[in-house]
Amino acid sequence: MAQVLFMALPFSTEPRKIAPSSSSKPLNLPRRSRSTNVSIPKGGGNDSVKTQKLNLEVSPHRAVSAVRLMRIELGGAFADLLNEKGKGSGENEMGYVQRTLGFRTRELNHHDLRLVTDIVGGTIRWRRYLDHLISSLCHDKDISSMEPLLLQILRIGFYEIVKLDMPPYAVVDENVKLAKVALRPGAGNMVNGILRKLVVLKENETLPLPRVEGDDRAQARALATLYSHPVWMVRRWTKYLGQEEAIKLMIWNNQEPSFSLRLVNVSSLFLANHAKGFSRDDLVTQLNALKVPHSLSLHLDEFVRVKTGLQIVIHDGLLKKGLCSVQDESAGLVVSVVDPQRGETIIDCCAAPGGKTLYMASHLSGHGKVFAVDVNSGRLRILKETAKLHQVDGVITVIHADLRTLTDSGQLKSNKVLLDTPCSGLGVLSKRADLRWNRKLEDMEELKKLQDELLDAASKLVKPGGVLVYSTCSIDPEENDDRVAAFLVRHPDFHVDPVDRYVPPDFVTSSGFFFSNPVKHSLDGSFAARLVRAL
Repeated sequence: MAQVLFMALPFSTEPRKIAPSSSSKPLNLPRRSRSTNVSIPKGGGNDSVKTQKLNLEVSPHRAVSAVRLMRIELGGAFADLLNEKGKGSGENEMGYVQRTLGFRTRELNHHDLRLVTDIVGGTIRWRRYLDHLISSLCHDKDISSMEPLLLQILRIGFYEIVKLDMPPYAVVDENVKLAKVALRPGAGNMVNGILRKLVVLKENETLPLPRVEGDDRAQARALATLYSHPVWMVRRWTKYLGQEEAIKLMIWNNQEPSFSLRLVNVSSLFLANHAKGFSRDDLVTQLNALKVPHSLSLHLDEFVRVKTGLQIVIHDGLLKKGLCSVQDESAGLVVSVVDPQRGETIIDCCAAPGGKTLYMASHLSGHGKVFAVDVNSGRLRILKETAKLHQVDGVITVIHADLRTLTDSGQLKSNKVLLDTPCSGLGVLSKRADLRWNRKLEDMEELKKLQDELLDAASKLVKPGGVLVYSTCSIDPEENDDRVAAFLVRHPDFHVDPVDRYVPPDFVTSSGFFFSNPVKHSLDGSFAARLVRAL
């Protein structure tokens, strides 16, 4: 799969492959607190009681959000709260608060968790915009040296006031409390003064925002602040899309993402023993019972779109039971381009953690084989576990190897090969809120070199007359069309097979490739090309 720094929903989803993120670590920060000592029993089979500090005045979702934002920015955590079981994440997060700030608040309920998700995701997306406002209202315009926790508290307050339209003075009061307890009284006074300035400016509609004027560079800087993206992305999209479409794309990236649930294909699970499977109608019934807003996919029969309420679905156990998985429809359409059929052998070259692998395997109806190749053994382990849960492990064989050396033996070949290559992930920025700040312009050249190397290696696995599908979760033409064009120059024995037989015409480009446009299709940005080897 296209390896991106995904928003890390760690259940069976389609986490795109970009660069792997570092593991989350508790941060060693000053622990100043006015909290009250109380005794909280700890589990573990004994009667010992560990004294912890509990503060019932501090807003729990704000304390958790502030610590999680620091972990994301400084410690490499992901931008959501869901663990692989879908439960207990509130306790996990409160543990980080305890270790980082030295106190606990009351436990988080489902409403608190939803607020944390909204605030953390939104604060990250709007970071550049928020920092511009903060620096405009601070005496010291350079906020880069500000205490990490203080900066995150200010970002949360600014986001809640400017973007969430929460009652302003309640926001001021709650964030001042957090700053005073977690840092010191002076920090609370500073937060109070800055947030009150913001409230006045917002009420008077006089926020200090830049104008889009001047030369191209000046306009790009202004747009980067107004729509909170790196300048290099704004300039790149303006170059390829034009300013109007670039703005639409940034607006899309800043919206709360929607997700799709893929019904686990019941053919391989139940047809063998003639049992009745779990249908899409059954899934819709479950969603209705859970009061989760949803709509049927316009393009794929196994998919249902969920705009809000994904945590409710996970907590209900639908994923844990193997009845459905989280996967974007754009990933499903890439599988449509592969067109897996019963009895076929398919090689998935960069497979883990396996969203497309599993979907392809479900199409084989228990007959055929998917060889799942990946360099990451940990992600392959997740793939194997999920394959067993989905009962398609009988048709999936994992191979732990670097594709670039695996092909030297020449033993593994197939008529269908999928290369869902590591990429920039520029098509999934709505889901991966922090990715825009982690991706650099310099990364693009390194990624293109890697993509060329992997394409060359994958081509060696294709039998004469077979097809190689090259796909990314990027919207950048240099990773998509340009890589295919360069490959065809190096490999004249391959030619493009138009995808119009496999996906709806709205997704077919003039070059015969598959492309999902986030703005146009309301899906993740994705690309795929079918390349056929001559007989």
